[in-house]
Amino acid sequence: MRTAAVSWRLCRLPALLCGQFGAHPPPPLRAFSCSQTTAAVWECFAVKSSADTQQQTNCSGHPQNRVMPSNVEIKAKVSDATRFAERAAQLSQSEGTIIRQCDTFFNCSRGRLKLRDFMNESGQLIFYERPDTDGPKLSRYSISATSDPPGLRAVLSDALGVKGEVRKERRLFMIGQTRVHLDAVEGLGDYMELEVVMRPDQTVEEGQQVAEDLMEKLGVSKESLVTGAYMDLILKGHKEA
Repeated sequence: MRTAAVSWRLCRLPALLCGQFGAHPPPPLRAFSCSQTTAAVWECFAVKSSADTQQQTNCSGHPQNRVMPSNVEIKAKVSDATRFAERAAQLSQSEGTIIRQCDTFFNCSRGRLKLRDFMNESGQLIFYERPDTDGPKLSRYSISATSDPPGLRAVLSDALGVKGEVRKERRLFMIGQTRVHLDAVEGLGDYMELEVVMRPDQTVEEGQQVAEDLMEKLGVSKESLVTGAYMDLILKGHKEA
């Protein structure tokens, strides 16, 4: 009888650590042999271990061994926004979706950290890293949604300081696995961005090829490619002024 109680407590221990049991009484006691007790204990741990592996979370709900999602990006200046929109609409078989955005960039020791306000009481906190080079480049990013952009902006501004702000009207087209953006950026003009959302089984080279093929179909020349983020272009323009 004592052995059974010990077995039940050991089986219950992993769940207790993860907060999955309340104050429930133990099941009716039965007699176990030593070998049965050992098997029961390991079965409890094995089931929990399997669940943890599938969910890739620890007991506090935090992800383990998390891999940042990535995409391949191209940014370019657009000389004829109407013509570009026509080609994008034809390829996507849609008129696109209009999205108004205000991006606040914060000082960051590495990569870029920005708060995107959709101006409708919703937003996203986005951290990303990508090289400042012409042509297709790999970007790794993390995104967290927020329902209080002004409050989060105030906290991050106090903690990190604001680097600058980018306001734009974005027209989004979906072409295959690629997000095509036609952006009217306040203070800069018209630009386009291609974001090839990478699948886990794809290589960077395959993503670059998708971006280059689509760039050709949209009539984007290599001479119009730009480096950096809109924030970088705005700050550069301010310095030159």
